[in-house]
Amino acid sequence: MRPAHGETAESEGAVPSPAPAGNDAAPARSDADPAEVAGMAPGVPVASPPRAADEPLLTARELCVTRARPGADDVFVHGVCLTVRRHQTVAIVGESGSGKSLTALALTKLTPPGFRVTAEVLRLDDTDIASLPESGLREIRGRRISMVFQNPMSALNPVIPVGRQITQVLSRHKGLRGRRARDRAVELLNLVEVPDPARRVRQYPFEMSGGMLQRVMIAMALSCGPDLLIADEPTTALDTTLQAQIMELLRQRQRDLGMGLLLISHDLGLVASEADEVNVMYAGRVVEHADVKTLFESPAHPYTRALLGTVREIASVTQNDLAPIPGAPPRLEQPPPGCPFAPRCPMVLDRCRAELPELRRIRDSQQAACHRAGE
Repeated sequence: MRPAHGETAESEGAVPSPAPAGNDAAPARSDADPAEVAGMAPGVPVASPPRAADEPLLTARELCVTRARPGADDVFVHGVCLTVRRHQTVAIVGESGSGKSLTALALTKLTPPGFRVTAEVLRLDDTDIASLPESGLREIRGRRISMVFQNPMSALNPVIPVGRQITQVLSRHKGLRGRRARDRAVELLNLVEVPDPARRVRQYPFEMSGGMLQRVMIAMALSCGPDLLIADEPTTALDTTLQAQIMELLRQRQRDLGMGLLLISHDLGLVASEADEVNVMYAGRVVEHADVKTLFESPAHPYTRALLGTVREIASVTQNDLAPIPGAPPRLEQPPPGCPFAPRCPMVLDRCRAELPELRRIRDSQQAACHRAGE
């Protein structure tokens, strides 16, 4: 079954300051186009040296996000494990408030003030992100890992023209300045179908629509040819046609540069058509992980089944097949005892209310955190 196409901590007021070179070789001269230095056509971002496609690009193990309070710590993300490989799209789905965006921010330690990120393993290729100081993280953010934030209006600086915000990234990470940086910014906006990009680069965020700002964020995120793109609801403000064009652009970057994509979305139709693997989050935990075909055809967790039940079948002629999930997700820092989905679950047992289920293997390509999974 494939559904039809159709949280959360936000980034601080502006895009994080980009940083100088990460693992890419420096250009031969400060104003040189990095693509030209690499012998590629101008305008094509340069990725890191190629690695085997089956090697993990991003590895996160037991990723937790906590916030200290007197006497105890509130836990908002509980032991999340993620792996993204080159050329691969891994999705995170779940209701608003399930911890998806906070998990994404934690991967580069961009959580709001007062939150602490810990992990047994947090690596990008051979780089240990978990042990990097802030100065080292600036070497990673924007160049090797880029992020399309959920709310572009809060992620972009409202008092700086959008073109200048893009050229700041290009200047810091790629050494482009002046007219060369401006021309590249125009190229990038044109790449994401921004009309009249030469004029738009001079506009401020408040002069542009939400959909246009979303395209600016995508252009900025792709500007340095990242190894990993974290896309938090990247096409929410876009119409269906432009959504398809943007996703094709991201697929092209994956093919050309070996980019990995971590896709966070409420749009289960988009996930079904674009993702290779899916992680279902609830109350700050991954409650199911599977390849996309298995998850949509044989969901193992009651919450996953409930999510799929909220999407209308494309062949349906009525809305009667929709089944809203009763109740609301718990607060991340105050989950109920036992299984956090127990108060809303139609299959609940007494054991579910008392004992937290562990994420366990149901079949080779599927894991679920449910006492009744596999029945």
